[in-house]
Amino acid sequence: MNEKVKGPASYFPSIEKTYGQPIDHWKTLIQQRVGAKHMEIVNWLKSEHGLGHGHANALVAHTLTENKDR
Repeated sequence: MNEKVKGPASYFPSIEKTYGQPIDHWKTLIQQRVGAKHMEIVNWLKSEHGLGHGHANALVAHTLTENKDR
């Protein structure tokens, strides 16, 4: 029985298809922005890497939550 992926991770297949990079690539970039706030990273991904707002926001939310849980 496959459970449907919910939350920010539900965007991951579309992000990989649209931008041609694996999710780990984006997570690594986000993790290098130590000390930056959520929206600062979102805006950086949009301006420097051409991500759409929803995709950037999903990546940042997932990565920062994942890092906080460690």
